[in-house]
Formats: sequence, C-alpha cells, structure tokens
Amino acid sequence: MALSPSRLGALVLRNRRAARAPVALYRRGLGWLLGSRMLMLEHVGRRSGEARYAVLEVIGRPAPGRILIASGFGHGSQWYRNLEAEPRCHVSISRLRRRPARARLLPADESEEALARYAREHPASWDFLRRVIEEDGTRDPRSIPVVELHVEN
Repeated sequence: MALSPSRLGALVLRNRRAARAPVALYRRGLGWLLGSRMLMLEHVGRRSGEARYAVLEVIGRPAPGRILIASGFGHGSQWYRNLEAEPRCHVSISRLRRRPARARLLPADESEEALARYAREHPASWDFLRRVIEEDGTRDPRSIPVVELHVEN
C-alpha cells in the first residue's frame, strides 16, 4: 500500500534523523540551496543552555527584517518552548548566515491572521502543511502558533 504525500510528510517530521538532515546543509554554508522559504533557527536549549537547531519554513515576511515561522507541532515543539524561555536566537536564511534575531510569540489572533495570509499566498504549500498536521493528528491546523523573528541587519 502506497503512502500518501501527507502521511509521508508526517512520518518524516516525526523521524528525528530525517527532520534534522537539512541542518547539516546550513551548518556547511549550503543553506542557500533550500531557497528563501526555509531558514535555520539556532536557539538555546532551555535546560541545557546549549545551541539547538531547527530548519523551518518561512510563512511570511511582513516587513524588512521580520520573518514569520509556524510551529506545526504547536506549543509543545522544543524550539518553540526554547524561544519562549529565551527569545534571543540566530537565523540563517538564503546566503545570510547566523544573523542575530529576537523572537516574538504571536498571540492567537495574530497567528490566525498570519496563517490565513499564508494560505492565500501559498495555497498548495498550505494545503500540504494542513494535511500533514491533520495526518499527524496532534492539532487543528488553524490553531498553529506563529513566531515573528526580528532579524538584525
């Protein structure tokens, strides 16, 4: 029996090795291969104090130096919880490497608005993300928390 793309996506996201594979590209300076719709977030572990990394999709750019990312696994995502504890982080995107940034966790109404805009601007990507989240069964896709990163120049 063949896996649907959304089921495969859910399995990949739950597989630590597969989900972390893009980090190696960024750490070697090859993040630009993934384009400007992906970024690597370097954040501090809330318990360990050590650098942690996550490659995430950019869902919006409301202004210069501001980038929106969504936590598909909700408030329980490790990177989300780490930013909650320590909002200072670094961002690598396209050819920019390790730029200092500060995270702002958006309230529910702003998150919903950002996701609605993403759905309008990237309907195929939103449809895939929505199906992956529904396949995973962890939450309602409309309640995904969104983080705004303020990237320093």
